[in-house]
Amino acid sequence: MDFFGRRKEIEELRRIRGLSARSARMTVVTGRRRVGKTELLRRALGDGKSPFIYFLITRAPQAAVCENLQHEIARVFGRPMPGRIERFSDIFRFVMEKARDTPVSLVVDEFQEFDRTAPEVYSEVAGVWDELHSASRINLVFCGSVNRLMHKVFFSHAEPLYGRNTGRLDLKPFPVSTLKEIYAAHAPKKRCAGDLLDLWTLTGGVARYVSLFMDTGAVTRRDMLETVFGLSTPFVDEGKTVLVEEFGRDYGTYFSILAGIASGRTTFAELKNLLGTDVGGYLTKLERDYSIISQKQPLFETTRNKNCHYQIDDCFFRFWFRFIYRNQDMVELGRFKELQALADRDLDVFSGYALERYFAWKFANESSYTRIGGWWDRKGENEIDLVCEDETAGRLDFYEVKRDPARLDLRLLQAKTEAFFTKNPELRPREGKCRGLSLADM
Repeated sequence: MDFFGRRKEIEELRRIRGLSARSARMTVVTGRRRVGKTELLRRALGDGKSPFIYFLITRAPQAAVCENLQHEIARVFGRPMPGRIERFSDIFRFVMEKARDTPVSLVVDEFQEFDRTAPEVYSEVAGVWDELHSASRINLVFCGSVNRLMHKVFFSHAEPLYGRNTGRLDLKPFPVSTLKEIYAAHAPKKRCAGDLLDLWTLTGGVARYVSLFMDTGAVTRRDMLETVFGLSTPFVDEGKTVLVEEFGRDYGTYFSILAGIASGRTTFAELKNLLGTDVGGYLTKLERDYSIISQKQPLFETTRNKNCHYQIDDCFFRFWFRFIYRNQDMVELGRFKELQALADRDLDVFSGYALERYFAWKFANESSYTRIGGWWDRKGENEIDLVCEDETAGRLDFYEVKRDPARLDLRLLQAKTEAFFTKNPELRPREGKCRGLSLADM
């Protein structure tokens, strides 16, 4: 798949590179696996405007990692480093010193891997940085995929690199506008709003997953599901591949919680009953440390209470836990055709939430709305899919979201709006439009 989007991110990374020509910069780039961090950095900084060095840190012994890094330095500078170097900090010092005379961009990818193999590297790197950065013109980028470890290394008060970064970029999945551009480029004659929604439901805009579909011409639901559940599919193991490393030994409990949320058990009480134990600590970590779930509460609710629901923010994880992890017995038996049929049968209903998210993201990026959320009462009798506030105009708009436009009922939405204003009478002067949204509006 060709490179799409990321214009603002590229501009920002190149702006930082320009600043580093006068004084050293240290930028931390984070984002979930498969989101496209490495390709972005190569695209932004490997354009030939200045020397660009890329280091990939693996779990090999530090000496073996350094041997590979020495080869990269020899390639970039045209001559090898003297002798055999077995400590990363010595290679880092060499590059920092080279950058005194010539501005250099150095990307250290998967930097969090040293936490497992050589944690002393962090204090050694901090020492070299403190010693040399005032005279160096280095554009240093530390990149990592394991959110928990990257946060520990750079943003924990107890760690030696805390407070030294001069910038941070958290790379998000493709926005709605970019996903539409990609889909239009690969399906010029087969474009279908339903298939676009399925692409959003299955990938959430994560670059690697989108690429897997587009590179194989999977632009329809049938082709996408055949790719997900094919004999050589990478998707079946993807949830474990990405998340086991984040969660560590307790991944089984976290997986059970996420599977419960994906299946509709979204309240604290429902999840506690499902696992038969207290889940408060796990939910807090999933939200605060791992940024995988969030608490959803009615818009304009002033306090957190029992009316809160948990949601999985990543569309792909939501799909994976609902249709793959939940059906591990079928996976083990290799019954992929049956799994595909199950997903095909339920995807229309399952994608309803994804459609809400689609319009919420679209409004957040392409409208004047300053706050977007849902609303429901405590009894569950009235629920509004999207309540959108335009604080500048002093207006509240209300939206019902259905995959099938024939199922939209604006009279019912108006009745729910009345229930909203009964609960929030002070907001009635800001009442705006009531509108239905469906596949036709994508």
